[in-house]
Formats: sequence, C-alpha cells, structure tokens
Amino acid sequence: MLAITSDYYRSIGDPRPSLKRIADAGFTHIHWCHHWNTDFLYSDHEIEEIKRWFKEYGLSLLNLHASHGDEKYWISHRKYQRLAGIELVQNRIRMTAKLGGNVIILHIPTTEPKESRPAKLKQIRKSLDQLEPFARSHSMQIALENMTGDDFEMLDTLLAEYEPEFIGLCYDSGHANLNGQGFKDLERLKHRLIAIHLHDNEGSYDEHNIPFTGSVDWEELATVIASSAYEQCVNLEVVFRKGKYPDEDTFLQHAHLAGEKLTALIDATRELSQLRE
Repeated sequence: MLAITSDYYRSIGDPRPSLKRIADAGFTHIHWCHHWNTDFLYSDHEIEEIKRWFKEYGLSLLNLHASHGDEKYWISHRKYQRLAGIELVQNRIRMTAKLGGNVIILHIPTTEPKESRPAKLKQIRKSLDQLEPFARSHSMQIALENMTGDDFEMLDTLLAEYEPEFIGLCYDSGHANLNGQGFKDLERLKHRLIAIHLHDNEGSYDEHNIPFTGSVDWEELATVIASSAYEQCVNLEVVFRKGKYPDEDTFLQHAHLAGEKLTALIDATRELSQLRE
C-alpha cells in the first residue's frame, strides 16, 4: 500500500486524469488534497462521482486535507466567517466518511506572536468544541498539522486538552525540516501521530520534493514513524514540476520508487524492534 496526494499537479479542476495516472503508477491510496485552501463545497453528486472514480481505478481514500478556506475560515475572529468555516470543515468530514476515510487534516496558525496566541487558541477551542459532536458522529478524527516555523507550543496545548479519539497529530516532514526542530517534537508526540505528509527539501523553503532528494534524514524519520501510533501506509505529499521531470508519469514513477524505499525502511525498523523485544 502506498498513498500520494491528489493534487501533485494541480489543486483545482478535473481530478480524474491525475487519479488515473496515480493508479497506473502503482499507488493504492489517495490523500485527497484538492481545494484544501478554498471555500469550495463538495456536493453529494461530486462526492459520488469521485467514489466511482476510486472504484474504477482501484483506489482507496487514506485521508483528506480539509479546507481552512479563504472567506470561510474555521478559526476566524469574525463570527460569520468562523461559522461558515465550520460548515466547510463539516462538508469535508461528511465527504471523507462517504469515501471511506476516518481522518481529516487541518492547519492551525503557528507563527502567531506569543502574546496573540491565547486569543487564537480561544477561537480554535471554540470551533473544535462545535466540531467534535459532528466528527464523532461520523467516526472522524481531526489531525492538526505542524507548519513551517512551528514551535509546537499550540499543538502541545491542544493535544493535551482533547482526547486522542478526536484530535491527533499530522506530521509534515517538509515543514519540520525548515525550522530546525527536526524530529524532536515528533518523537515526543509520536503516540498521537495519525497522519503523515512526507516530502523533502533542502531546508530553505517548502519544496514538496520526492523523498531522498533533499536534506531530510529519512532513516531517522523512518525509525520514529515505526515506533509511533501511526498504522497506515506511507503518504507522499509531493509536487510535480516540469523543470525536474519531463512528464507526470516519470514523476509518479520516481515518487512510487521513493515511497517503496521508505516503506521498506519503516517495515525493517519495526521488524528489528519486534525481534529485540
């Protein structure tokens, strides 16, 4: 099993050609990331068509990147925007459940000045409290993602306040590679890990490159993932760029090979750990 983001090429427009290419490259699961930062609401008709495409191409949903929206923003200080944002997240929860998944991923602000964090946390708590009954009724967990420059202070606070059946951690390897924190925070919170966004960079900016092409220490990360609560397949949140690969199919082939290599690293580490026990 191996997953890749649906928006490796583009985040809007018809996803069907990309889904077919993903399946043809050998991937089995999709991290649905289309419209992750828009106000787009999926209708039941659209969800059913996506479900049909999954069946046609032999794909399954791993999880879904829920939208923080543009004007519909679930932690806005403007009440009407926040409530509209909650409806947007509920739309993604319902979509994920219909497609057979049980985890959505959400961004929270992480570069807030410390003095403004209490006010932002108040909004986050208010919205999470409103979302919790809806999420639980759909057997859905929300994974909060570490961001560029994240010191994990707000993540620590929220993970401590909410039950793991509702809130978990999504670890983004590219983001973590930019802030110097590396795996320190993941090691500490690995018991709450329920989603992974794996991609590489050189430590300068968020490139979303294929693993093993940048400066992320993949052997160390594989060791931490292997000993974490995460039980699903490797998920690649990578982006195709024409300057690096001649076409999408070549890019997906390289991504699949890297995903297989990373899966083997994680599996080998788990097996070694079990032998030692």
